[in-house]
Amino acid sequence: MPRMMLVALAFAVYAVSPSPVIAQAGLSGVATSVMRLDRNFDIADRNHDGLLSKDEAKAGGIPFIVKNFDAIDTQHRGLVSKDDVHDFIKKSLAHKPPAPASSVK
Repeated sequence: MPRMMLVALAFAVYAVSPSPVIAQAGLSGVATSVMRLDRNFDIADRNHDGLLSKDEAKAGGIPFIVKNFDAIDTQHRGLVSKDDVHDFIKKSLAHKPPAPASSVK
């Protein structure tokens, strides 16, 4: 649970800065998604080494990691950790372009 608190704190930092992504999705929605992803990561990590290969992610039914595996695996080692996934999510949230303004009538 302390790791989840750290991740939630990191997302809270993003919430204080202007970020349309978090404004639209809501911080609790992001935190819930990360918690679910962490839980699925643990289930897919059959050998309990804290790392997933792309095949483990496929077999474990984690499409987010499978789809983004190469971008998450910045060290090109063929394995990703939860920290790698969290870093990818944080970077993705920080680099999202602003959403178009909607007009209210």
